[in-house]
Amino acid sequence: MPRLRQDQIRSMVYRYFKTSLDKYLEQLNDKGFPDESISAMQQEIEIHENACEGEDLLSDLYLDSEEFCKASDISTQDWDDNAMNLRREWRKGRRDMLRRVLEAVERLEHYSYDDAPAVTLSPPARTLPASSPIGPAIDDFITEHSRQWAQKTIGQNRAYLNILNEYFGPDRLLGTITKQDANEVKKVLQALPSSRNTKPALKNMPLMDVIKLPGQKKIAPKTINSHIQMFKGFFDWAERHGYSPHSLFDGMKVAKEKNSKGQRKPFSPENIQLLYTELTTNPSGLVRKDSHKWGMLLGIFTGARLNEICQLDIKDVQQECGTWFLNITDEGDDDNKRVKSTAARRKVPIHPDLINLGFLDFVDTRRNGTRLFPDYNFNANGGYGRALGRWCNESFLPKLGLKEPGLVFHSFRHTVVTRLGQANVAEPIIQCIVGHARSGVTQEVYLREGYTLNQLGETIERSANPVERGL
Repeated sequence: MPRLRQDQIRSMVYRYFKTSLDKYLEQLNDKGFPDESISAMQQEIEIHENACEGEDLLSDLYLDSEEFCKASDISTQDWDDNAMNLRREWRKGRRDMLRRVLEAVERLEHYSYDDAPAVTLSPPARTLPASSPIGPAIDDFITEHSRQWAQKTIGQNRAYLNILNEYFGPDRLLGTITKQDANEVKKVLQALPSSRNTKPALKNMPLMDVIKLPGQKKIAPKTINSHIQMFKGFFDWAERHGYSPHSLFDGMKVAKEKNSKGQRKPFSPENIQLLYTELTTNPSGLVRKDSHKWGMLLGIFTGARLNEICQLDIKDVQQECGTWFLNITDEGDDDNKRVKSTAARRKVPIHPDLINLGFLDFVDTRRNGTRLFPDYNFNANGGYGRALGRWCNESFLPKLGLKEPGLVFHSFRHTVVTRLGQANVAEPIIQCIVGHARSGVTQEVYLREGYTLNQLGETIERSANPVERGL
């Protein structure tokens, strides 16, 4: 379907409400506004603010799509095809235009006597600065979002934003940072050594010195784009909250590497058959721990993330309406349990073949404890999955002759997603199984609860034995 670019939508919204703002200001200067009109504007701003935050984005209250389409020279079909983005940006534009009108009303309610003696009957009303220093703004941004982020994510995102702090200095006003400055930051990222955060000598070196060191491997395009995505998110937030007059870093991601040697890839059906045989019958004697066996098999059959598997509690293996499933969550008595995102909290049905192999019997042997894999200890850098990941990637796969660029434990996840897609499983169902965020109006608004265990279980069973399908 035709899709309007985000910059096209914002440009149309800006022009539309800039015209409205001029008319409002002309009316204000001509005859002013009655109190009831001002009160109505304040109430309308609140409606738009709530809608922008997703509380009722589909409501048509105050929204005049017909007039907007006519003024912006777009068709009703264009509106329907881009409805969610257009609705959100329309409401943001209307909200901010009304705020400017109320600011003008407020100015007309006062006189300035800057040259008069300093006598004040009451303290002046506090106003937000047009631009704030970048250091305190980053602190506020992280404080606000840290409730939704895992501890590891907080540290990672702060490290990303520290690049801005280092480059500009914490006292640099956000309003003085330009697109040209943003482009220079992008160049710095492209020259940044990949080992800066692991080598003490590089970590303690100033940013502009470390990027000039010769012979250093640079961070990958994917990591550069992760930085840029975080910078954009920060500046978007800063603009919305009055810290900055503008946003930056939109559309500045770099191109991905083609045929990257380190890019993760799925296992082939032959690879999966070999792994399955070694894990279930152990002909080579490589599998010496039950935790290794069942941790790997859960990866093969569910596509769950390494840490999601290794942090499982015994009580996370549950049954509902006859279906056994893994309850992947960050809830429990252990403060170190974490999930990558809200979408990662999910219920994943256990494949019947896992049960036939004795998985539930294995779970029963652990009933005297709390965790399903108590021999996997927590590590601040790798969570609970570090030990299994090292055994898989550095011992098991190499000894089976499967150690090659792109094949690691995380490849099980790629394998499940790839093979389910090849089996014509609908993408939203795959997203529910592996814990990816679902997108689109239908998935985000109308199907928030996701699919039932029954539906997911039937999908997993219908996909047949993962070994037979190469899953």
